[in-house]
Amino acid sequence: MGESSVSYDFRLPAVCHALLTDIKFFQQLAQIDEDLAEQTRLQGCPCGGPLHQAHFPRKPRSCPAEVRKDFTKRWSFCCGQCRKRITAVSVRFLGRRVHLALAIVLVSARGPTPARARELAQQLSIAPRTVERWRQWWRERFPATRLWQTMCASFMPPLDIALLPEALLERFAGTENEAMLHLLRFLRPLTGSTPITLQEGR
Repeated sequence: MGESSVSYDFRLPAVCHALLTDIKFFQQLAQIDEDLAEQTRLQGCPCGGPLHQAHFPRKPRSCPAEVRKDFTKRWSFCCGQCRKRITAVSVRFLGRRVHLALAIVLVSARGPTPARARELAQQLSIAPRTVERWRQWWRERFPATRLWQTMCASFMPPLDIALLPEALLERFAGTENEAMLHLLRFLRPLTGSTPITLQEGR
């Protein structure tokens, strides 16, 4: 995670939005989640009991048809001893929202051309009120999470909260694909057994 200039001249509309049709990128996300789930299973339950599969179905939106089958299951487990459910962290999903985390980030980011963000939301059949709730979450709820409270000091100069999530994405190094992947990995702590509470526009 390196520092970067605070120019906010984002290329999100032109480049990162193409990720929504990048089948290899979606396949990479699915593989990462599968690996994370296996790590969760091997760690077992805090009580010491074994974890058994208890995955639950998802009906993902903003997901290419070619990889939809890889996104219809949320990796989760049930302890064979205390019966507690433990859900693995994810780079595919953000809380209980039906749209994928990738789409939530891209549609929430206005970038230099807000019209392109509105067009993207329309293409994904995301209502304007839902987009506004997502942006409100980035501005108001996300800064209050334990994740951000713990990690915000790592970003210097400080991020402008009003420019989330694009201001956060800009701070991750690498190609557009790599930066987005770094961001989705960064958000993982918000997606596990005690996910953030999100209102969903369905």
